Amino acid sequence: MSSVNTTWLATDAARARTLSDARLQLHYAAQFGTALGISYLEHQADDRHTNLGWDSALGALMSHPAPGPRGAVSVGVRVRDLSIIVARDGVGVASTSLHGITIASAADVIRLALHRQGLDPRRYTLARHYELPSHAVGAGAAFNAGDRAAFEQLSRWFGNAAIALERVAREVKGASDVRVWPHHFDIATLVQYPGGASTGAGLEPGDGYYDEPYFYVNAHPAPASPPPAADLDGGGTWHTREWIGAVLPGSRVTGDAAAQEDQVRRYLDSALAACRALVGA
Repeated sequence: MSSVNTTWLATDAARARTLSDARLQLHYAAQFGTALGISYLEHQADDRHTNLGWDSALGALMSHPAPGPRGAVSVGVRVRDLSIIVARDGVGVASTSLHGITIASAADVIRLALHRQGLDPRRYTLARHYELPSHAVGAGAAFNAGDRAAFEQLSRWFGNAAIALERVAREVKGASDVRVWPHHFDIATLVQYPGGASTGAGLEPGDGYYDEPYFYVNAHPAPASPPPAADLDGGGTWHTREWIGAVLPGSRVTGDAAAQEDQVRRYLDSALAACRALVGA
């Protein structure tokens, strides 16, 4: 069971562009939770059985629960210290730091924890149908959580994004649940309109377009060109390389916690309105 933190924690704009290594390691670590969905849950055509949720009580990206003889079991990663969490009925029952161990070793630890919860550990698999960005941990190197400040920043980004996007999901008709998608690694909600048009709003912790966390709002069908920049509030700008959408890079999110929350709210509201107009919804 996931929950959403209601307290915004200020992020450090100066550190936003220094999180790439921690973000890549976290992306690999998040696959341990996705593996639970792949291994024990009914497969869905849209892969939603693999996605994760932000649980503020655990400070973790957690899988959907799998039914077990002693309760519903979920697996995830606590972001601030890069630790694997196994939970039963939403309460953590086992925790293991990933620092200094490999993916294979961590999988063995998880299988033992699942066995203790009454699940068949032989079913737990890390096989997946998509590739992740290259990182040494993917080739057998041990995780390194030595930069604790970087993982703390990523934890704040995911927690704050959950707050901002849950507000969108509550207030905007047609918005989906807020979930983390393990392939692109964004936390997002999709707003669907009559006729098939949609807008997606989310936070990407960094990728090939922006090597820093950034909020985005995109539109489907893809627009031919963006509207004027003046349509965006809160420091947002239009991204036009390969896709068109409104973005707010993390290095532009400034001020104390209250100011940041207000800035992101203004950006999201203006970007959603602009992208909805782009698709004529």
